[in-house]
Amino acid sequence: MNQRRRKKLSRNLFSAILRGDTARVTALLRGGTDPERGNSEGTTPLYEASVNGRAEIARLLLAAGASPDTDSSGIGAEGTPLCAAACWGHTEAVRELLAHGADPNLREDHGTGWSPLDWANNGPHPETAALLVTAGATLTR
Repeated sequence: MNQRRRKKLSRNLFSAILRGDTARVTALLRGGTDPERGNSEGTTPLYEASVNGRAEIARLLLAAGASPDTDSSGIGAEGTPLCAAACWGHTEAVRELLAHGADPNLREDHGTGWSPLDWANNGPHPETAALLVTAGATLTR
């Protein structure tokens, strides 16, 4: 697949994620869209789905091969998908990420920033925090 086509598919994927269009995301992934390819700013599809609470889309991306612990580097979209979901109290997205192996203690910013539990507690999102603790998250700050 050529570079131009990959970029177009990636743009279409991000658009479908923002709209919450699971059918379109499914079609794009089946058509060969890379579930890990970031947008022009460096935001990953899984981060975008997680920060917006799109649990079903996160599940589709993870099933297609997206890594649950990849740091996103987009402007205003830095960090891990689990930190993004925990920050906003998106408990179902947190559940999906944990079910697919996301590390509940992985700090964002390549290990130097806040953990998912830090974000959930800061929210405050007690249900999300409890889910993370059950998954093995520990307080470190």
